[in-house]
Amino acid sequence: MKTPKLYFVDGAVPESPAPTDTPAPWTETRVVGKSLPRVDAYDRLSGTAVYPSDVVLPDMLYAAVLRCPHANARVRKVDGSLVERMPGVRAVITGDSKAADLRWYYTRTVFTKLFDPTCRFEGEAVAAVAAETPQQAWDAVRAITVEYEVFPFVADERKALEPGAPAVHDGGNRVGEPEKYQRGDVVKGFAEADKVLEASYRTAAEFHTPMELHGCVARWDGKRLTLWDSTQGVYGVQQRVASLLEMPLANVRVIGSYMGGGFGSKLQADKYNLIAAVLAKLTARPVKLFLTREETFLCVGNRPPAGMRLKAGVKNDGTLTAFDLTVLGTGGAYPTGGTGLVDWLVRDLYTCPNVRTEATDVYINGGPSRPMRAPGHPQGAWALEQMMDALAEAIGMDPVQLRLKNVPTVSQANEGQPPYTTTGLRQCLTEGAKAFGWDAVRRRSKGDGPVKRGVGVAAGLWIAGDGGPPATVIVKLFPDGSANLNMGASDIGTGTKTVMAMVVAEELGVPLEQIQIENADTGTTEYATASGGSKTVPTEAPAVRSAALAVKRQLFELAAEELKVPANQLYIEGDAVVSTKDPKVTKKIAALQGLRRRGLLIGVGTRGPNIEGKVINPFVAQFCEVEVDTRTGEVEVLRFLSANDSGRVMNRLTYENQVIGGITMGIGLALTEQRVFDRQTGKVVNRNWHDYKIPTAMDVPADMTSLPIDVPDPEANTTGAKGLGEPVTIPTAAAVANAVYDAVGVRVTESPISPMRLIGLIAARGKRG
Repeated sequence: MKTPKLYFVDGAVPESPAPTDTPAPWTETRVVGKSLPRVDAYDRLSGTAVYPSDVVLPDMLYAAVLRCPHANARVRKVDGSLVERMPGVRAVITGDSKAADLRWYYTRTVFTKLFDPTCRFEGEAVAAVAAETPQQAWDAVRAITVEYEVFPFVADERKALEPGAPAVHDGGNRVGEPEKYQRGDVVKGFAEADKVLEASYRTAAEFHTPMELHGCVARWDGKRLTLWDSTQGVYGVQQRVASLLEMPLANVRVIGSYMGGGFGSKLQADKYNLIAAVLAKLTARPVKLFLTREETFLCVGNRPPAGMRLKAGVKNDGTLTAFDLTVLGTGGAYPTGGTGLVDWLVRDLYTCPNVRTEATDVYINGGPSRPMRAPGHPQGAWALEQMMDALAEAIGMDPVQLRLKNVPTVSQANEGQPPYTTTGLRQCLTEGAKAFGWDAVRRRSKGDGPVKRGVGVAAGLWIAGDGGPPATVIVKLFPDGSANLNMGASDIGTGTKTVMAMVVAEELGVPLEQIQIENADTGTTEYATASGGSKTVPTEAPAVRSAALAVKRQLFELAAEELKVPANQLYIEGDAVVSTKDPKVTKKIAALQGLRRRGLLIGVGTRGPNIEGKVINPFVAQFCEVEVDTRTGEVEVLRFLSANDSGRVMNRLTYENQVIGGITMGIGLALTEQRVFDRQTGKVVNRNWHDYKIPTAMDVPADMTSLPIDVPDPEANTTGAKGLGEPVTIPTAAAVANAVYDAVGVRVTESPISPMRLIGLIAARGKRG
């Protein structure tokens, strides 16, 4: 590839480009912000990238796990004696095995065992086998005999607190005291309102079901353990595995340079890490343990369901006066935050002086939840954003205008109501509406025949997306001008490696193809927290920039000596260092004798603290158009536009990838996705891709538009970027629901908006009407 010329956008040369300890945010960029393909695109597409599920080691065994088939049971006896003599079987472990007598916890408040005899959900691990082939391992697992004592179960959070409901834990099904929040006086607020509305909403549980299955490969070298793990954070896995195995951190290495999606479900270590490690220790051979697709629907997380009752008051001029929200949710069989953050948008998205929320988390006999793309927020948006449309209709105001009337400038839910560093919600709504053609399509006919059209809008913010310490990055510059980027962050499919390489290229002028990247390996790369929560770019990019600037500072010092020019009068153009005073005074980086004598320039960068007294949040507004067949209840999303304030756009191509992916997941929540329990057995009945309906290319519109509100946030961090991955999925389902209402006049308050549910509501309206 031809080396690109790096230039300043306006052709000017900065007067004092020499880096400082506290660099100012970029004003103009040469590389950052462009639409560039991923640095590892060829590897990913050609199959040369080695994902953890691709790892094959010499003499490797394969493992499988026996899981409880009941929603609530106790293991009385496990017999694997005959299995040990089956062909290919090399090890069998159960709850009675000394090697498997390990602690486990889903949360740090409730400890269990690796193979706990009390199985509180279908899919809990009971035993495991290592064999020469996957087929032999599964044959052996199926041959293990288990005696269960089966108990009654509860699989619906709405029934968990009923008198006589089966108790998931001793002490009942209430996880703890309800979480309460209040500001102002909601009674007074409702009294001041001209219109008061109240409605119930519910979102179904969703599964993450990423492309690459959950699992790892474990290998021992003496007392040292190496795990090749499909994870969003290698250091988090290292810490948990080392703790539970009672090993020094230095003796546990976790490698995850590639991983095939997680959406929050791979933010933590799992039982399969310990099981693989134990089996590898027993057999003195590497062991590969990856779950089946069906297993991932049972035991590695979900977005928990939420039932919400929302009361809202508004004045005729659009001023919101009060919100009162109650939430009932469940994180499954363990306290994993079933109602966490569901109320945050009600607390913080719109200016409202009087707000009260109460969230009750309960246990059910279901798989424990895990964070899933914007935890709690899509559920809350489903209720709040439908209510906002209902309020707008009640006072005869356009839904966009009602939202604009109540755009906040401070974070009301945070103590002291600190201001936002930037609040792009107004621009998201106004520019998004203009680009979508909102005013024109709102006035358009819905259609004369059975097929109706409607449009909808919804907004949101993400509580995080600000990033923060800790993060450490090393950048090395070689004598030929090429570079090495060393960071611990996982690239979870979002293009993290590409964005970070672009930051290096921005500061050092090194073409992307000449930057070697090492990432996500606790044995060789620097510390990073897990990639998730839309915090990776705003956390890692400033650290990368800091490391690159440290190299740049050293480079200018060397060049200043050779060019006889002060260091603060130098800049980089292409592959050369140039004087700002006289462009003829220049020298190629590869020709610097000082660099050749040094052999290597090393810069270490860390992430500094966030600004105090202000809140850093990304904002979003989305618009969609749907077509509803009133004869069948089928909904087709025709087009979608997402306007996002996520600070500086670091790479326009990967930015748009994130937007399209977020919209797609939100459409799944709106129209197709739900966990279904068998009411008689408590078993999950749709635990595969055939019966669990994730959106395909046929289910999402070809017209999906990303509209960046590209306003760098100089107070957020030294790159001006905020998070994107979470906010793009927060209001999507609510926007679809609002569009369906606009089309047919039926408010669907429970997800998903399936044909069966919608046609029933349409028919019921006809009978009333």
